[in-house]
Amino acid sequence: MRTAEKLRYLILAAQREGNRQLTASLSELGVTPAQSEALRILADHAPLALGELGDMLVCDTGTSPSRIVDRLVANGLVQKTTSAQDRRQVRLTLTAAGQDKAQHIAEVESQLYDVLDQASEGTALDGFLAFLHALTQQSPAGRALDNRLAAEEHRRN
Repeated sequence: MRTAEKLRYLILAAQREGNRQLTASLSELGVTPAQSEALRILADHAPLALGELGDMLVCDTGTSPSRIVDRLVANGLVQKTTSAQDRRQVRLTLTAAGQDKAQHIAEVESQLYDVLDQASEGTALDGFLAFLHALTQQSPAGRALDNRLAAEEHRRN
C-alpha cells in the first residue's frame, strides 16, 4: 500500500471512530454532532446571522444550516430574533436550555479531547497539523474552520 493510500485510510478511520464515539456520547444528550457544533458555535459567538453560523460549520456539508437551526429552535435550544438594525436579518442566540445543553456538549467534547491528548502523547503534532491545514485549506470545511479560528482570535482581542 502506498504511503498516501495508507494516510488516506488512517485519516478516514480516525474520523469515523471519532464521529462514532462523539455520536454515541451526544445521543445521550439528544443532539446530533451537527446540532452540537451549531450550539457550541452559538455559545461562543452569538448573536449570529444564519449565514455567519453556516460559515463556521465544519460538519457534514450535506446538512443545511437552516435545517439544523430549525430543529434547534423546535427543541427550544435556539431563538431567532429580528435584528434592530435590519428587520430582514434574523439573529440567532441560545435559550437558557440551549446554554445548558452547550455546556454539557463542551464536557463531552473535553472527554474526547482527553482521549486524543492521550493518544498523541509524545508525538510531535505541529507538522501533522500543518499538513492537515494545507490539505484542507481550499475545501469548504477547511474554510469554515479558518472562519471559526479567525472569530476565536477576534473574540480574544
